[in-house]
Amino acid sequence: MDAKNLLAGYKDAVEGDLRRILSRHDTLLFQAMRYSVLCGGKRFRPLLLLSAGDAFGAGLRRTLPFACAVELIHNYSLIHDDLPALDDDDYRRGRPSCHKAFGEDIALLAGDSLLTLAFEVMAAAEMPKSRLARKDQVIKEVAQLAGVEGMIGGQLLDITFSVDNAAKESLHELMLKKTGALIVASVRAGAVLGGAQRSKLESLTEYGKNVGLAFQVRDDIHDAATTRKKASLAKPNYVTVFGREKAGLLLKQSVRAALAALKTASIGSGPLQRLARQLLEPGT
Repeated sequence: MDAKNLLAGYKDAVEGDLRRILSRHDTLLFQAMRYSVLCGGKRFRPLLLLSAGDAFGAGLRRTLPFACAVELIHNYSLIHDDLPALDDDDYRRGRPSCHKAFGEDIALLAGDSLLTLAFEVMAAAEMPKSRLARKDQVIKEVAQLAGVEGMIGGQLLDITFSVDNAAKESLHELMLKKTGALIVASVRAGAVLGGAQRSKLESLTEYGKNVGLAFQVRDDIHDAATTRKKASLAKPNYVTVFGREKAGLLLKQSVRAALAALKTASIGSGPLQRLARQLLEPGT
């Protein structure tokens, strides 16, 4: 099966399992959770995790719970980012943000619930005794990279920086944490579950960092072109700091670096290559 069809199958599996996970109750809280998670989205992070797992023979059944978990964490972060106290965005994926549809109080709790549910899902994932250490490592790394050392740390930088004081190095740190950390966690999680060697993990970490950077630069270019996001006009991003042309060059350089990391480690994963190259395609 080619990479495109394989990724389509992965996405279908993720969508189905997310629906199952979020169908537990029909309370207002679960309605808000489903509203935010099941409204579309590229499922980029779970696809990275499943692709990395496939590259090392982890198997879909073993990796799917963790893929869904990182998507729950990602959506929790989006709900909270959209709140007036942070990015103050009224729309997400073409419709009202969670707090506009359900109120700020329910949105805050829905985000909290998705975060804690993610760790419940990972903890409950079935794993042979011989691989329990891998499971523990993944849960630990996801917690670290989604927390103050990763995504949350990046969100703090995001709300304390301005275009006027954003230096190149500082902006890279912000984006590598806020956007890149969970992407790195996803790639590493799949590989760890498959028993990848340390040298391979190091190369995949480099791949993840560059993919995360490319992902953010592409979004910044898109936001600058559409000016739909109020936050894009006030907060530092690659277009406002370096200009559209340099941002475009950085996007291409980051994708090339990600592909080079795979080649260096002899990781011949068609899906991982495709996910990186797609960031250069318009409308993806």
